[in-house]
Amino acid sequence: MTSHQIQILFLDIAIVLIMARGLGYLATRINQPPVIGEILGGVLLGPTLLDGALSEALFPDEVRPMLAGVANLGVALFMFTVGLEIEGSTMRGNGRVAVAAAVGSTAVPFLLGIGLAFALLPRHDSANHGAFVVFIGLAVSVTAFPVLARILTDRGLSRTAVGGIALATAAFVDVAAWATLAGVNASVGADGRHWLVLFTLPYLACMLLVVRPLMRRFLVSSNTAAHAGPLKFAVVLIGALLSAAATEAMGMHHIFGGFLFGLVIPREGAQALRADIHDRTSHLTAILLPMYFVVAGFQVDLGGIGLSGLLDLSLILVVAVIGKFGGTYLGARSQKLHPRSAASLAALMNTRGLTELVILGVGLKLGLLDGQLYSLMVVMAMVTTVMTGPLLTRIQGARLHAAPDDSIARDHVGAASP
Repeated sequence: MTSHQIQILFLDIAIVLIMARGLGYLATRINQPPVIGEILGGVLLGPTLLDGALSEALFPDEVRPMLAGVANLGVALFMFTVGLEIEGSTMRGNGRVAVAAAVGSTAVPFLLGIGLAFALLPRHDSANHGAFVVFIGLAVSVTAFPVLARILTDRGLSRTAVGGIALATAAFVDVAAWATLAGVNASVGADGRHWLVLFTLPYLACMLLVVRPLMRRFLVSSNTAAHAGPLKFAVVLIGALLSAAATEAMGMHHIFGGFLFGLVIPREGAQALRADIHDRTSHLTAILLPMYFVVAGFQVDLGGIGLSGLLDLSLILVVAVIGKFGGTYLGARSQKLHPRSAASLAALMNTRGLTELVILGVGLKLGLLDGQLYSLMVVMAMVTTVMTGPLLTRIQGARLHAAPDDSIARDHVGAASP
């Protein structure tokens, strides 16, 4: 690596962070999650603006692989925090409502997505039609758990009944989405070494039966501190990175390893310690993840979409929004959830954010998406995330901005079936 390349790399990282923080702040000023501004920054730094002249000048080819390496590290740690956030007790506590809403939120958009895939195939052919169809169904079924959690916190809904059900539902959907994506990745992305996927089940067993007890013994004690010391934090990060490397070596994707390691971190008796690990890791991903937006933006070119592209985008948006909203609403109402609460839950589950970008990146890497379809799906991720806040405001009204306790939820949540 030459001195000139080091200079360009450092300059590029600084530019990306300035764009991400600046546009992320502007997004919050219009009541949008910061990730909207960060994704937009990545798109603007790609070939869409000035026909790619700005992108080529700021990010020469010799530096892009280094940025991609930083981006992959950021995504692996981000997926670790996603796994860390999923709370088993939350899912169990909301029982049948969350399960019914999750089934509707996954099955309905997935089935509609399969139909969408067949409609897109004539204009966006794929070498593996079966994997393409499943992937499109998956791509319109995604919910961004971290973005949803941030919206609930910002709106004072995280401690309401609706917020608890939303988090539980999103957790179910996330686990189902990553499991499905793992299967697609294993069938397409093993580079002819599909036999390596046979190690997946022993690996899962090792993580649950060996690594999880070891992490509990290491992290949890009778005098567990509220803060992870340097040694504990280092061991956790090393474990997440080794897990990511293991799944990548098995022909999977490194995001699964990071996510799984987050899941096996102990919950009971270590809430404060887990929160501290999450906060520290989030500080790292706040610096690393914007590189992923830029690397993703390199593949987004909205300049030459044309009429057929706009028609495809309209179809994608209709399927994504109607499938997600309708499926979640029907699932929640099947368990007697109040109509307004069911509609609020459906609006929340429609947010996709960064999770969608990660999944789309896997599809692009596997060759399941061409450049134009990838660009259209990125736009869909942004639009559905942007519409969540205004739609939720329209459904719930101004009262939900006032109080974060369950008294508001009782006004909107009907009795679920026992």
